[in-house]
Amino acid sequence: MTAVVPPADHAVPEHPYGTGIRVAAVPAGHVYVRYLSSRCDRGIYPGCPPGPDGCDGPDGCGGRHTGQPPGMLLIRPPGVYAPQGDTHLLVSCVCREPLHASSRVLDLCTGTGAVALAASGKGAQVTAVDLSARAVATAWLNARLHHRRIRLRRGDLLAPVAGQRFDLITANPPYVPAGTGTSAPGCGAALAWDGGPDGRLLLDRICRTAPRLLARGGVLLVVQSSLANVPATLTTLRAAGLRTTVVARRRQAFGPVMTARATLFERLRLIAPGEREEELVVVRGVRER
Repeated sequence: MTAVVPPADHAVPEHPYGTGIRVAAVPAGHVYVRYLSSRCDRGIYPGCPPGPDGCDGPDGCGGRHTGQPPGMLLIRPPGVYAPQGDTHLLVSCVCREPLHASSRVLDLCTGTGAVALAASGKGAQVTAVDLSARAVATAWLNARLHHRRIRLRRGDLLAPVAGQRFDLITANPPYVPAGTGTSAPGCGAALAWDGGPDGRLLLDRICRTAPRLLARGGVLLVVQSSLANVPATLTTLRAAGLRTTVVARRRQAFGPVMTARATLFERLRLIAPGEREEELVVVRGVRER
């Protein structure tokens, strides 16, 4: 198994799969393969008739009503955010957008590239950005695995695409509250989930700046946890001129990171004592003018 190491600057070559990226060998045991399923939860997608298990598996829609593929094989090396419930929820929403060959899509905080791949699978022209060199390399590798054309950029949110316009912008930023004294993003693997004191360190930046890069009629899709102040996302996007609504919700049990911070969340009154669940939401904003 191999992992790729991108150039030092933010520009990954624009050849379909990044010709010229340096390749370094990594022991196969250090690279993980994940399968992003196409499960769609009851009640999220209007008009999607539930099967016996709530539209899950062969007795449900299997993703047909969302346009989502049956599943997605992804390679993830250590240090890159593993596709989880938030990834799946955002992918499902992307698959509901009317994308075509001329659609310009920007995927922020791309990680493994799962969301970018979903948009590319609908024929869109996709640009994917991540601050992590390892994440950009992983997205490149997964694009090769799926034979997709994705333009990859390494950099800080919108900096690598300044001045460009997009019909759809997606974002799955770090949004886990880290408590006081954490005004900067985490380091190492924590960079993928630490969202500053209240979880809004990157969310606020995206809500303020991403609308400027939307074409008329363009859509912004942002996934986040209910612990990171969803009303603030709605308010900030509306102030930026977008018509906003919550288009998908999903409750899930805390994973290891959230469980480790449960006491902090209780102290911050983000959850009730003993509560160990969060609600994931996708906010959709539309630029109408």
